[in-house]
Amino acid sequence: MQYQIFVQSQENNFVASVVGMPNVMVEANTEEEAIAKVKTALETQLATGKFVTIEVNPKELPHPEITQMKYAGIFANDPTFDDFMDKIAAIRKESNAMLDE
Repeated sequence: MQYQIFVQSQENNFVASVVGMPNVMVEANTEEEAIAKVKTALETQLATGKFVTIEVNPKELPHPEITQMKYAGIFANDPTFDDFMDKIAAIRKESNAMLDE
C-alpha cells in the first residue's frame, strides 16, 4: 500500500507526516531520516489498527437546518431596513474610493 508523506524543512530539522493521518508525525535531522522515521511510525500505527470502509445512506441522515435560511425575511416589515441598506452602500462606496487612491 502507498501513502503520501509531507516533508517540511524547518530551521534546524525536518518534520514528516502522513497525509490524512495527523497523529503520525516525526522530526529528524535530515529529510531521509524523517522519511524513514515516519515510515516506521506508520507501520507501528497500522499494526495496531486497520482501515474499515463503511457506507452511509444520506437519505437516512437528519437534515440540519440551513443556518442562513432561518434569517430570511426577518426584516421584511422593518421600515428602517432600506435606510440601513443605503447607509451600508454609502460606507462601501467610501471604502472603495479610499482603496482606489
